[in-house]
Amino acid sequence: MKKILYFAVAAVLGLSVTSCSLDSENLTDSTTENFPRTEKDVTASLAAVYENLNAVNANPQMSFYYLSMLASDDNLGGGGANDKLMQAMDLLCNYNANMTEQFYKDRYEGIGRANAIIEALPNTALDDETKAQALGEAKFLRGFYYYELASQYGNVPLNIKPGDDNSQGEVTALWAQILTDLRDAAKDMPAKKLTDGHIDKYTAEAMLARVWLFYTGFYGNGTDIAALTSTNYSPLTSVELADGSTLTKQEVIGYIDDCVNNSGYELVPDFRNLWAYTNRYSVEQYPYTAGQGLEWVENDNGVNPESMFAIKFNKLASWNTTIGYGNGYALHFGIRGGQDVDQTFPFGQGWGAGPVAPNLVTDWQAAEPSDMRRDASIQDVRELTNYQFGGATWADFIQETNWFEKKQAAIAGFDGTKYQPCFEAFMYGDKGWENGVNFQTSNIHDLVLLRFADVLLMQSELKENVEGINKVRARAGLSPISSYSLKALQDERRWELAFEGVRWNDIRRWHIAADALNKQTNQPTYSRGKADVNSVHNGGYVARYNATAGFQKMPENQVLQGRVVQNEGWTGSDSEYQGW
Repeated sequence: MKKILYFAVAAVLGLSVTSCSLDSENLTDSTTENFPRTEKDVTASLAAVYENLNAVNANPQMSFYYLSMLASDDNLGGGGANDKLMQAMDLLCNYNANMTEQFYKDRYEGIGRANAIIEALPNTALDDETKAQALGEAKFLRGFYYYELASQYGNVPLNIKPGDDNSQGEVTALWAQILTDLRDAAKDMPAKKLTDGHIDKYTAEAMLARVWLFYTGFYGNGTDIAALTSTNYSPLTSVELADGSTLTKQEVIGYIDDCVNNSGYELVPDFRNLWAYTNRYSVEQYPYTAGQGLEWVENDNGVNPESMFAIKFNKLASWNTTIGYGNGYALHFGIRGGQDVDQTFPFGQGWGAGPVAPNLVTDWQAAEPSDMRRDASIQDVRELTNYQFGGATWADFIQETNWFEKKQAAIAGFDGTKYQPCFEAFMYGDKGWENGVNFQTSNIHDLVLLRFADVLLMQSELKENVEGINKVRARAGLSPISSYSLKALQDERRWELAFEGVRWNDIRRWHIAADALNKQTNQPTYSRGKADVNSVHNGGYVARYNATAGFQKMPENQVLQGRVVQNEGWTGSDSEYQGW
């Protein structure tokens, strides 16, 4: 019997400006035998598990999502001369002994909360359907949190019971548990689409496919560094799960087909309406979108029919306690330089992480010269009025390029009279902001982690057909392709899902990472506003990838506690980034 924490729901799950915010108190009489018991108790406990999404956002620069952007071949590190963590992530290097430890600790806190409710649910007075839904949500989140940890660090300790404090075991057992959690959620949850911020069966089916494709591809040759960095792509077709059963590729296809055919999720007709720059306080003042009848699908808390799993944010972001309730990714990926918003409109100010790698732009132009998604996803800053390379008041921008990504950026607003650094101040009113309206905490548009277009592309990849690919291409105004190839699938995922946090694990699982990353070497950049190139550091991208397989350094504190051993490639001086 384990003591647990009670988390009272202070707001409603699922609304863009109210999301879930939690207070906690230790009720010493509450255990997994007597709490949660009612549906209200379960809702409160689940909210605590979901809240971990926002907890990690308090330090986005340590998270797997952040790593998956900067480490990929589509983004450089960026930031200023002192933002060595950004540049280190891009270069697959380390900066200080515990560079990402807070993410490690936060995700284990979320896993601990999930473990508590999973153990407690059999004792609840809920009907079978409600119990299956709650159990599925908790298992989904535990599986997702472990997926991120295992992707970032490799073989992390597996704890699936309240109070567990295990050391590393077999990495195959870790992934077997992740797949089991997602398989159980996909199999047992009620067949109902949810639009209230909760995970549903179909989202679990989609995440199962994502994890399956990564694990069976990345580990297809074995588990050691040589196998993981091999250029041989030979994915597994079956995996033994934690309960002793076997999950096959054909079964995963069944789940993804069910998601496509029965979920009710659908593509937004115009790709541009997915992104916040088409909100009603920016769209007509932005030359790229003006006069085209575009309308952001999430205007005024509208439901995005393509979004399946997203982090929600709200006005309660405060530097003191709840900074994770603001979209810190938008801040980090905002345009660096302290420039006036009318010089960068509709893009707001930020720290300048993840400048678009020039090799992505040239690859995309060569492969699909008429693809509207390129300009919908990438801004050429030379087209912004009075943009200053290097920055206006922060003239130390490193790895700057001519291009910024649009999808995750901070978005400014204009009401016909004045500018705001965050359009949300107009859309949701300038009252009630915990930290006032400011560019650092007032970005609160969703961070979408999984959308239906990804599902269609995963379906094509698993079934090796063009059906899903061509649906996605049709939305972009492109002609269909006649026959399936892995290269065509790889390209389509790169163009459609650019800057959405999936490219990094894609190139790793396809065993093309080293070659893809190397294309960033000597690409044209700017350093402190002057022409430069993306020069070799610490032996270069290929050497660092082959030494690490893309895993981050284990936090030294965890190594010293004896729970984990340090990952390969992180013990020598060649792993330590010294600066640009």
